[in-house]
This record gives sequence, structure tokens and C-alpha cells, in this order.
Amino acid sequence: YASDVGCTERACRHVLWLLRTFFRNAASIGCCTGAFQTDRATSEVVQYHFATRVRMMLHCANKKLDLSTPCVMGVLNVTPDSFSDGGRYRACDLAVARGMEMIEQGAAIIDVGGESTRPGATPVALAEELERVIPVIEGLAGTAVVISIDTSKPAVMQAAVAAGAGLINDVRALCQPGALEAAAALPAAICLMHMQGDPGSMQRNPTYSDVVTEVNAFLQRRVQACRVAGIPDNRLLLDPGFGFGKTIKHNLELLRRLPELAALGLPVLVGLSRKSLIGALTSRGVADRDAASIALAVLAVQRGARIVRAHDVAGTVDALRVLSSVEAGG
Repeated sequence: YASDVGCTERACRHVLWLLRTFFRNAASIGCCTGAFQTDRATSEVVQYHFATRVRMMLHCANKKLDLSTPCVMGVLNVTPDSFSDGGRYRACDLAVARGMEMIEQGAAIIDVGGESTRPGATPVALAEELERVIPVIEGLAGTAVVISIDTSKPAVMQAAVAAGAGLINDVRALCQPGALEAAAALPAAICLMHMQGDPGSMQRNPTYSDVVTEVNAFLQRRVQACRVAGIPDNRLLLDPGFGFGKTIKHNLELLRRLPELAALGLPVLVGLSRKSLIGALTSRGVADRDAASIALAVLAVQRGARIVRAHDVAGTVDALRVLSSVEAGG
């Protein structure tokens, strides 16, 4: 790879552009002389592997996260109504203890959320969300891992980063009034997620002509908005939003074609852990979905994800370590 021999990031991006152009032109003319054949999937895989080497470091305020090896984001909901663990960690001391436990299990990121975004969820007042998340972030900020704030509110973003968060995980992709401006003024990394509709109504009748094309186009528009606002690419993550305004068929298609999103050149985060997709496929309740969640995590990483959001941190970390060893040849 060009990045291995000391090329600048600009040069690496130029080579990535050349690769995309080459594969697009080769496919358009049906290039298949000799043993060489190409298709869209081949193009995406090559582009993805090159792109991940170009952007291995995610800048998260005063911390940097090396994404050359896929990592796990541990879920820490401090809400009474989250679909999986709502109410278990509402007390600050219990939430901090759970965060420390996930760090010991190998989580590289702890994602603190004070407002449920499950299907049918209702909004939470600003003051209440701040009261839930800020003490927990302060309790975890001194650790070596990145602390993430799962919010769409500009004021929560600002307060959370001031308390020690280094990543803003926004299911609305900075579309709320003032969110883009607030994030641009902060040093934290940002995860831009796709959602059709809002949590209260997103699962009523999600419809797409081509879910992958539409999700990717939306995320590209939000990336461009961030760039215009002055946010550099080394602070950006993309999340296709599994389960956020998608049917089972949509979710499976997004996972199957995840290399198309990864080929855009920014790190991809996926959140599949314990979701209703697994319940529909396995008929298991929320508490019994960890095995399938780990299987989906491995499949996502094989298709280009660099960060996997998980409830069962220990099991997911172990699975990704095994995968990395196999892919590295031992």
C-alpha cells in the first residue's frame, strides 16, 4: 500500500481515486482479457482495503483511535426504557462500574446514552438527558479508552465533550438545528448515522427503491456538509443505521453490501447487537441474542466495518481477535 511507503494523505487519496476510476472504467468496457476480470464487488473490496490503510487513525479530542484493527464499542445506556438493558444502569455508580467492566473486557469505546432511540421511543428533555449522562462521562473520562456520547442535541454534545467525551454518536447525522455547528466547534470525532424518519415512527413502513444506494447517498451528503463546516475526514465515522427505518430485508441487504459503504473511504461503525432483526431470524428474546449478535459482528467486520457496537463486549472482542488471527495467518 502507498501509505506504507510514506506517501502523504493527499497522495493516498489520489491513488484511491485512481483505483475507483480504473475499476469503474474497466467494468464499463467489460475488461476481461486473459485471467483478469472485474466487477463491482471486486472494486469495492480493493477500494475498501486501500481506504482503511489511508485512514487508520480516528481523532477523538485528546485521544486517537487506531482502526487498523477492528474494535468494539461497548453499549452503556443510562435510560429507563432502552430495548435491551433499560433501567439496569440508571444509578451513576452502577453505570461507571459497568463501563469499567467493559473496558477490562477489551472495549476501545464506551458509548454513553441518556435517551432511548428504540422504535417508538419518546424524546427526553435536555435537562434530564444531561443529568443522566454527564456524571457517568466524568466518571469514565480518566480511562485510556474513548468515551462516546450517544445524542442528537447540540447542548448535550457540548457538555459531554467538556466532561471528557471524545466521540459524538448521532443517530440523526447532525441534522438537528445547531448540531452541525456545535460539532464543528468541538474536537471530538463524529459518527454520522442514517435513519429514515424518527424513532417514534421509523418502523411503521420503511420504503426504499434501493436501500444501499439511498443510505450511501445520504451519508455522502452529510459527509460533504461536515467538510464544508470544517470537520476533517479524520474525525468522521459512518453508520448505515441497522434497524433505524429498515425492514429485515433492508437490514440484510445493507449487511450483504456493506463493502459499498466501506469503499467510500471513511471508517464504518455498525450496531447490530441484540436487535429485532436477530429476533426475527432466530425467534429468540432480547436476552438470548448474544450468540447471533457476535456472528453478525464477525460478518460485518469481514465486509468492512471497523467498529462494532456491542452489549456482550467480552464475547465480541474474543470473536474479533480470532478473526484477526485467521486473516493475519496466525
